Amino acid sequence: MVNFAQLRYSMVETQLVRRGILDKRVLTAMGNVSREKFVPKDLIDSAYEDSPLSIGEGQTISQPYMVAIMTECLELQGNEKILELGTGSGYQTAILAELAESVISIERIPPLAEQAKQKLDELGYKNIKVICADGTLGYPAEQPYNGIIVTAGAPKIPETLVNQLQVGGKLVIPVGSRFSQTLTVVEKKEKGYKNRAVCGCVFVPLLGQEGWTNTDQYD
Repeated sequence: MVNFAQLRYSMVETQLVRRGILDKRVLTAMGNVSREKFVPKDLIDSAYEDSPLSIGEGQTISQPYMVAIMTECLELQGNEKILELGTGSGYQTAILAELAESVISIERIPPLAEQAKQKLDELGYKNIKVICADGTLGYPAEQPYNGIIVTAGAPKIPETLVNQLQVGGKLVIPVGSRFSQTLTVVEKKEKGYKNRAVCGCVFVPLLGQEGWTNTDQYD
């Protein structure tokens, strides 16, 4: 029988700590959330591999390190309201829910939204709201947000999302071409915003009104 608890511990130590993830709250959350519960049954033995995994519908569950570094970039203290774009399997959503006061997560693909909502409900999370919609428009009904995290690659920084941040809030988003992006942290200021590059990454494209469209040329 696979010892998932041991695999999870090893993942935290070898994939996260050794690569420089320092936030102890993030490391604790990554050690607490059972990643194997968020992957397809036929891939469950690969749940803690150092790579993204397919979850169907052309989407993936991100590599553990990428989940950790994106979460760390938000610098969560525990009292924040977070908006996530791209619920996917719900794994990143669960990590955020361990660390923030509340999480609103938007998924554009109905079957994934429903599956993630059901899984997160089964696991007992009470501070998550999953919505099926075009995530590139954010969710203005609950703005402003302390942080926004985007788990898909955007062609540019969406101004709509920056506008939904409170001053001092951070947007963590991969920005670049369809095939390669730079993980970027955007911090909203009293006037405008500043951004910094974190690392290279590769995500599925962010589709929607302020992202890519299916008719866009592949850059």
